[in-house]
Amino acid sequence: MGLKARSAGIAAAAAVSATVALASLWSEGGRGGVNAQTQQVAQALPALATAGSFQSQPVTQFEREGKKSGFLFATPETQAMQKDDDDNPAFLWVEHGAAMWTKVDGDAGKSCASCHGEAAKMRGVGVTYPKVSKETGKLFALEHQINYCRTERMKAPELKWETQDMLGISTFVMYQSRGLPMNVSNEGPAKQFFDEGETLYNTRRGQLNVACIHCHELNSGNYIRADLLSEGRANGFPLYRLKWARVGSFHYRMEECYSQVRATPEPYGSEELTKLQLYVTWRSNGLLNEAPGVRR
Repeated sequence: MGLKARSAGIAAAAAVSATVALASLWSEGGRGGVNAQTQQVAQALPALATAGSFQSQPVTQFEREGKKSGFLFATPETQAMQKDDDDNPAFLWVEHGAAMWTKVDGDAGKSCASCHGEAAKMRGVGVTYPKVSKETGKLFALEHQINYCRTERMKAPELKWETQDMLGISTFVMYQSRGLPMNVSNEGPAKQFFDEGETLYNTRRGQLNVACIHCHELNSGNYIRADLLSEGRANGFPLYRLKWARVGSFHYRMEECYSQVRATPEPYGSEELTKLQLYVTWRSNGLLNEAPGVRR
C-alpha cells in the first residue's frame, strides 16, 4: 500500500473516531440526543464563512531560527493529515467554534461576534497568549480570556476546560492566526511569571525524577520506547493527537506529561501550568502557528 493510500486510510479512521467522540461527548449524559447533536455538527460546516473566519492555508515551513516544530518529529502519515484540511480531524472542532462565534449566550444577549465582529479580526491575537490580563493582572491563557469575556461581557457561565465548547472556540480563535509567528512576551508584567515558568521547566518531578529539559532539549531527536522526542514546542495547540482521538489544549498535554513521569498532575487552567505554558510558548517564538496541528 502506498503512502497516499495509507494516509487516506488513517485520516478516514481518525475522522470517524473524532465524529464518534464528538457525538458521545455532546450527547446528554449518553442518553439520547446523539443524532441531534451530530446533525448540528453537520449543519455547522458552513459556519466558517458565516463567522467571517480568516481562510488560511496549512503551514508549510516548520523550522525557523534553529527551532524545529513538533511536526518534523511526526510520521509522514501524520504530517499528511495536517497538511490537508480536508483530512485534518481537528476541523470538526474549528467548525464547532465557528458556530459558537455567532451564538448568543448569557444575560447580556451577546455573542463573541457582538464585540469582535468578524472572526478574521482576531488574526494576530492568539499567538500572543499566554499574556498578563490588563484587567486582572493575572496570567491568562487564551482559555482564561475566553471565560473572562463570557462572564464579564456576555454575562454567561464559564466554559469548562477540555469540553467541546471550550476546545471549539479556542481552536477556532487560534486558527485565525494560522501561519503567523508565535509572539508571546516575557517582559514587563510577564517577567515574573516567565521566570517561574522557566524554573518549572527545569525542575525535576515525579517518581522518574526528570524535568521537561531532559526530554525536549537534552534528548530531542532520540527515541523513548516507540516515541521520537520532539523539542517541546507549543506552536500547534490546540491540536489533535491520534492517541487521544480528539483535540486537546496545552494543559491537557501537560497533564499527560506529568502522569508519564509519575508526578501529581496539575488541574487544567492552574497557575503552574499557565506559567509553564508561557515559558514553553516563548521557546516557540518565531515558529509559525500551525493550529490546529496534528500529532501522533
